[in-house]
Amino acid sequence: MSNDCKVDCGRRRLVVATAAIGGAGAIGALVPFLSSMLPSERAKAAGAPVEVDISKLEPGQMMTVEWRGKPVWIINRSKEMLDTLPKLDNAVADPKSERLQQPAYCKNETRSIKPEVLVAVGICTHLGCSPSSKFKKGAEEGMAGDWLGGFLCPCHGSTFDFAGRVYKNKPAPDNLVIPPHTYLTDTRILIGEDKKGA
Repeated sequence: MSNDCKVDCGRRRLVVATAAIGGAGAIGALVPFLSSMLPSERAKAAGAPVEVDISKLEPGQMMTVEWRGKPVWIINRSKEMLDTLPKLDNAVADPKSERLQQPAYCKNETRSIKPEVLVAVGICTHLGCSPSSKFKKGAEEGMAGDWLGGFLCPCHGSTFDFAGRVYKNKPAPDNLVIPPHTYLTDTRILIGEDKKGA
C-alpha cells in the first residue's frame, strides 16, 4: 500500500469520525431544543378537562370553577329562573342561539344539556370582563325595575339572562360561550370534553 493511500485513508476515517461525532452532537442538542417547544405539564393541565361535583348545588345557586384559565359558571337554575327565559326572547340579541357560542347539543332554549343546569364561561364577549350575578328581580340589586335576573358586566353595562343570552343594544356582540361538557353521572360534569372518555 502506498503512502498516499495511507494518508488519504486516514483523512477519510478522520472526516467520517468527525462527521459522526458532529452528527451525534447535533442530535443531542436538537432533542432538548425540540422538547422545549412541547407544552409543559402545567400548560397541559391548564387545558385539561375539569371534573366538577354539583351534588351540593341547590336550585338558585351558582358555583365557579376554572378551566383553561377562565372562570366557568355552573348554575342550578330554579323553575322561576327558567320561567324568565321565554319572556325575554324579544329582548335578547340572539334568542335562538344561532351564532356559534355553544356546542350543537346546547343549541336550545335553555342553552344546556339539562334545562336546570347552565354551564357557561363567565367572560363577557365584549372585552373580556367578568359579569356579576344579579339574580334578584327588580331594582333591589341596582338594576331596572323590570329586571328579571341574570348578569351585568360592570365594565360597559352588557346584560345577560339566565341562559347567558346578551340583551339587545349592548356592547357585547354575542351570548356567553358554552364550553364543551358532558355528564359523567347525574351530579358530575366533565368540562372540556364533549363525550365521556373522548
